[in-house]
Amino acid sequence: MTLPAGVHAETYDQDRALIRTPGQWIWFAALLAGLLLLPLLGSGKAIGIANVIGITLVAVVGLQLTSGFAGQINMGQSAFMGVGAYACGALAVNLQMPFWLTLPISGISAAVFGAVFGLAALRIKGFYLALTTIAAQYIFSFAMLKLPKAWFGQAEGLRLDAAALGGYALDTDVRIYYLVLLVAVVMTYGAWGVARSRPGRAFVAVRDNDNAAEVIGINVFYYKTLAFFIGAFYAGIAGGLWAYYVRYVQADQFTLWLSVWYIGMLIVGGMGSVLGAIVGTVVIRLLQDLITVVGPEMVEAFPRLGGQFVFAAMNMLLGGMIIAFVIFEPRGLVHRWNILKESYRIWPFPH
Repeated sequence: MTLPAGVHAETYDQDRALIRTPGQWIWFAALLAGLLLLPLLGSGKAIGIANVIGITLVAVVGLQLTSGFAGQINMGQSAFMGVGAYACGALAVNLQMPFWLTLPISGISAAVFGAVFGLAALRIKGFYLALTTIAAQYIFSFAMLKLPKAWFGQAEGLRLDAAALGGYALDTDVRIYYLVLLVAVVMTYGAWGVARSRPGRAFVAVRDNDNAAEVIGINVFYYKTLAFFIGAFYAGIAGGLWAYYVRYVQADQFTLWLSVWYIGMLIVGGMGSVLGAIVGTVVIRLLQDLITVVGPEMVEAFPRLGGQFVFAAMNMLLGGMIIAFVIFEPRGLVHRWNILKESYRIWPFPH
């Protein structure tokens, strides 16, 4: 990627920096200020949407590390998220543990569950690995419904009290927003760190050619398992946040279709890019919320079609958009944005 005119790295730390120019710092500060001021400026619905986007973002960024960087197809991210949610709920309900303990434990619980499926990645890949991770979805649902009711509530699920810090309960959308924002920022920054570290480079080598990676000394088995472990850890943290946000956990909340949408978010935003995970999550989530707003109006305008047909058609359009990205822009919106920046920086020379 061509840097802006006059910008060049003189040290290794400068070369690794994510933000390099004063203009980029200004935009970053403006974005951060906007996120911090959203509860004061936005409506209650906007804050609720922001909370859902933040929680989803954590899960999708983790999936990006597993699938986008390491190349391991994972159709079980929703199940890993559910494991984290149930672990968080069980600890909070049965042992009365505070959220600052249940959240990391929920991540670790999901990571251990995910690493088990990472073990299979040594022998199988592609379509067969996808089928293996789909099995995680059914194992998760079966276990949550059949394990003792005192543990996870079976079909009734678990109802949680609001997360609290001291005597301050995070029992409203505005109050829990800052917790979601803090966790999302920390986890996203951590994902950038992983991607630019030695494991991140090993992930890319395994993704591009695992046989060649093994020849040059990379422990393919270790890094494939590590990719699932880290990705599932992110999903578990997202599940814990979701449990405290809705304060109710049930297996039906974590379906296979949710994992499919997560993959779609990566496709739209761009595989192999943390920024792509962010962009894809925001775009798809906003479009899904737009459907919930436009759908009832379409039903009123065309009552003969029926509500189910209208909503199904709109979701088909959303799925068609993802298919269009696979065909015409498989590297996602971030790749297109990078091309536009490159063209601008070298103008008037041809790209």
